[in-house]
Amino acid sequence: MLLFWPLVIPFATAVACILAWRRVRLQRAVSLAGAVALLGTATHILSRVLRDGPFAAQAGGWPAPFGISMVADRLSATLLVLTGLVAVACIVFASASATPDEEANGQHPLTHALLAGISGAFLTGDIFNLYVWFEVMLIASFGLLVIGGTRAALDGATKYVGLNLIATVAFISGVGLLYGATGALNMADLHGRLAGRMGETPVLAAAALLLFAFASKAALFPLFFWLPASYHTPSFSTSALFAAILTKVGVYAILRVFTLVFDISGTPIQPLLLAAALGGILVGTLGALAVEGMRRVLGFTIVSSIAGMLLGFAVATPLAVAGTVLYVVQDVVVKANLFLAAGAAFRLSGTARGGGLWRDRPWTSLLFLVPALSLAGMPPLAGFWPKLMLVRATLEAGRPGLALAVLALGFLTLLAMARLWSDVFWTDRPDGSAPSRLPAAMAAPLVALTALVVAMGLGAAPFVALATAIAADLADPSAYIGAVLGGQP
Repeated sequence: MLLFWPLVIPFATAVACILAWRRVRLQRAVSLAGAVALLGTATHILSRVLRDGPFAAQAGGWPAPFGISMVADRLSATLLVLTGLVAVACIVFASASATPDEEANGQHPLTHALLAGISGAFLTGDIFNLYVWFEVMLIASFGLLVIGGTRAALDGATKYVGLNLIATVAFISGVGLLYGATGALNMADLHGRLAGRMGETPVLAAAALLLFAFASKAALFPLFFWLPASYHTPSFSTSALFAAILTKVGVYAILRVFTLVFDISGTPIQPLLLAAALGGILVGTLGALAVEGMRRVLGFTIVSSIAGMLLGFAVATPLAVAGTVLYVVQDVVVKANLFLAAGAAFRLSGTARGGGLWRDRPWTSLLFLVPALSLAGMPPLAGFWPKLMLVRATLEAGRPGLALAVLALGFLTLLAMARLWSDVFWTDRPDGSAPSRLPAAMAAPLVALTALVVAMGLGAAPFVALATAIAADLADPSAYIGAVLGGQP
């Protein structure tokens, strides 16, 4: 029953927020309580996984592989904890930053519906139900994009939904081909059924369709254009939640499905992933250098970061995959920190361009500078270690060109962040006025996330060890399969 609570809690919270529709303060309290409960449950799940290993639950009493399995291992439980952490930070921030129209139009229930979809995607052991949870996320995220009602929001939502609907068709088509080829949907069961069958045309076609669907969700090159067009349009707390977690669900799906279900080594998919990663690094970093506005720049850094993560997965050595996992983990915190800091800068300056904040609010400026330097991979912050692991892994694999690509990612990101920080925080304000004060509800999550970015860098050893263990789990999923199927073949 424990594995169903991360679904029950956000859905129940969404319903409670709807029942409190006309009472904004009650909605905020219920929303925050639901996020804290999700974080507490996720932490309990992770502690059990770390103590006892992967465990599973079967819905409705139907045994695997015939019923719907919910499974927690180190990867899914870690991402679930990060989801709860970011949810708490974003909901606290939103209590001071969301507009009355956004709260009146359903920001709180839609946020928790999105959290339910994310939690379901991380915990499901069934590939068709992974599709279902993706659709829950799509509906909730579309609602969060349009509740502001602005023309820019509607334009961004149109691009967002357009590609995601195509991805949905590809996803369900891939699932259909997979079921037709194997007669199974449980991912642990598919592992055995697909052993040695990657050369079959239906299986390879299913893998290609699923890769397209997951790459679209993750904004992997060349399927990224919807993200810079949409992530700057909703509220800052919603943008932070999207940037930190939503795209990571696509990355998680690639890591899970293309290790547990498909063996892509020696197939065209592996070089295709590598080419997409290199293209994403180039387009994302150059885009971040070319555009104006805080969230537009940060949107392109999401594209380059996703590419950097999946470059390690495409290299496919144990150290490279561990670097990918650590990249994902720290990037969740860094992206949430950056987008919330952008919201704080907007609150202080009243414009998307900012200006003059370093002189008037130096401590607030540092709350953006620290995660910005971490994003670029500056030591000793959290973002340094995965890049170091990827550089070392690519050199050990005899791919110095890929090591240069990782170094270029860090250098160009540093240039983009330096330009953005100079524009927003260093230059004088256009009107010469002093900025307003930052409410405590906006400052508190920023301080906590910034401290976590520093702590993950200075105390990196346990996070590196966790990432290494997760990479070993992905390479050898026998414990995951045993938790789902028990003693069944």
